[in-house]
Amino acid sequence: MSYNGGYQRDQRDSYRSRNGGSGGYSNGYSNSNGYSGSGGGSGGYGGGYGGGGYGGGYGGRGGGGGGGGDRMSNLGAGLKKQEWDLDSLPKFEKSFYKEHPDVANRSQRDVDDFRKKFEMSVQGRNIPRPVETFDEAGFPQYVLSEVKAQGFERPTAIQSQGWPMALSGRDVVGIAETGSGKTLSYCLPAIVHINAQPLLAPGDGPIVLVLAPTRELAVQIQTEITKFGKSSRIRNTCVYGGVPKGPQIRDLSRGVEVCIATPGRLIDMLEAGRTNLRRVTYLVLDEADRMLDMGFEPQIRKIISQIRPDRQTCMWSATWPKEVRQLASDFLNDYIQVNIGSMDLSANHRITQIVEVVSDFEKRDKMIKHLEKIMENRGNKCLIFTGTKRIADEITRFLRQDGWPALSIHGDKQQQERDWVLNEFKTGKSPIMVATDVASRGIGMMKLRFTPSPSPFPLPSLKAPSPVLRLCDHGTVLNSLPTFVGVYDSSRLCRVS
Repeated sequence: MSYNGGYQRDQRDSYRSRNGGSGGYSNGYSNSNGYSGSGGGSGGYGGGYGGGGYGGGYGGRGGGGGGGGDRMSNLGAGLKKQEWDLDSLPKFEKSFYKEHPDVANRSQRDVDDFRKKFEMSVQGRNIPRPVETFDEAGFPQYVLSEVKAQGFERPTAIQSQGWPMALSGRDVVGIAETGSGKTLSYCLPAIVHINAQPLLAPGDGPIVLVLAPTRELAVQIQTEITKFGKSSRIRNTCVYGGVPKGPQIRDLSRGVEVCIATPGRLIDMLEAGRTNLRRVTYLVLDEADRMLDMGFEPQIRKIISQIRPDRQTCMWSATWPKEVRQLASDFLNDYIQVNIGSMDLSANHRITQIVEVVSDFEKRDKMIKHLEKIMENRGNKCLIFTGTKRIADEITRFLRQDGWPALSIHGDKQQQERDWVLNEFKTGKSPIMVATDVASRGIGMMKLRFTPSPSPFPLPSLKAPSPVLRLCDHGTVLNSLPTFVGVYDSSRLCRVS
């Protein structure tokens, strides 16, 4: 077999001898060597507050005791029920939106045409008009300068309508496909919200709480918050499982304005008295449908019960099933809603997906042929998706033995190794990554030039993996996406279709 382009046989042999694992595939990773991934730090902002008790006059007292434990069914059992007296709670500001003159001067027909162009539908009363430029959104200059420094030309559809809605202080539901820019739809209004609140006092919990379904997504959200909040010196931390609690506890005790968390680890912190949610006035549920699919609804309800009821709540989701509708009905007050496109899962027309029906014996040869073509350009990167963790390791071992610079990522890897693999992929040190669904929430905001090549072994789903959907909205060049389907899988696909 001949190898073309950037990865000649001698180069791949060199890679293999340098990084090859032995005895149980381990990505060639060690705790003392080469780790540079993004962990769960505080976003680079030092604290200024001593720990202290978690007292304060922010409504009901609670949060303390509890036996903790790692039993999902008992998570939150130690949280005390909060009794809220709204009259005794400190008042806070949450309405910041002032309509730009250009927006006010547009005719209703122009507004309707804009919404129709972007398949935008809205529900609720007194919904603000969409904005078409960053200047029209009315963000303070310190926010605008950060946005423009990132090179964005104009808001995405969900941002055009979502920013005025979130800045108005109303409870918001936003439904849009993965990769549509939902993260900035709530991050930038959150920064404005924080800067309008009193400074944190020792023992205070966060002002903004963002709940996310997975560790990878939580870390990516933290990256965006850090990037756009640095000019305001907004401190944040990322609270998720699979890593030591010490650094997270230290961040919380010093005081952070933003806490991005997965439900399980946050409840652990609350039960242990490491933080409280009495200062939270801006709550975000990101990828709410995904959190419910993963069985987090009981934990979400317990967490929300610890937050003052007059908060602002923003719920963002890719779909709008009845479970998400019920959650919105229970916890959002007089909410306004924006939908971009269909509220059901649908094909993304920016992706060309090719399905090749092959025998199981042909899959790996087909994959190698695609890799040879893709890696002719050394700037390209390739994602290979599999249906199981075992197959992900098998494919990665096969590729590395053949000299390809491949690493794998899945749920059985330690969090530190997963961060390391993502960083190796992001920086191009390992331009081939084999992944299960665990990577689907941690790749999308890297803004890299990818050439994804999903290769299910076996077929994991009947739609393009969500990282592919995310990449479409970050200026990524997507080539055709070959999906290799075995004969058995093809019969399943036909039955489903």
